Amino acid sequence: MEAIKSVFFGPDPQAQMRKCNQLIRANTRQLDRDIAQLKALDAKTRQHIVNASRRAQRNPSQAKQAMNDTKTFARELLRIRKQSARLTTSRAQLQSVQMQVNEAFAVRKIQGSLKKSTSIMKDVNTLVRMPELTGTMRQLSTELVKAGIIEEMVDDAIPADQLLEDEEEEADAEVDKILEEVLRGKLSKVEGAKAEKPVEEEPAAVEDDFEDQEATLEQMRGRLEALKS
Repeated sequence: MEAIKSVFFGPDPQAQMRKCNQLIRANTRQLDRDIAQLKALDAKTRQHIVNASRRAQRNPSQAKQAMNDTKTFARELLRIRKQSARLTTSRAQLQSVQMQVNEAFAVRKIQGSLKKSTSIMKDVNTLVRMPELTGTMRQLSTELVKAGIIEEMVDDAIPADQLLEDEEEEADAEVDKILEEVLRGKLSKVEGAKAEKPVEEEPAAVEDDFEDQEATLEQMRGRLEALKS
């Protein structure tokens, strides 16, 4: 019945608005899940940095390797935080789109006509480029085009690898800031640790600890890449 009505009277504005809000809520929930996962990764990575620092203090002969570990984890933490900031910004943009869309439908109901919004189109075009939202945002853009709120969009999405290429190499200064924040002054102690008096240690245990660190780092990278894909 709705299909027949749409042929003669056009799409039902209320049904269109509900569909748009449904898609926006779905995107918002996805962003909330991704942000929560990144928050958990942030906490775990901070703890790994602290653990590596403590290992250096307990075993001065391992200080150099431990410093390398702390910097590696600090780079991962920096990437996690940048990704989290990007998703938080996207969530705010999505909320703005929802308010503008509802306002557009409200004006249409009062005035009986609808003007295309360049502001909504700009925000939607930005969000479509986000790897996490590409699929459902394309659906939303299609519905907004049908409703006459935006013009037909051009497919100029940026590939994920280009979108994130600026994070491939993090500046040492930013990494040092992360270490200073997490270790709160412990960084100088780790850097100043010397191996002049080697401490007897259990080689097997040290090797296992290093392997555990590497395995953990790989798992974290996998989770971060999963959020980007």
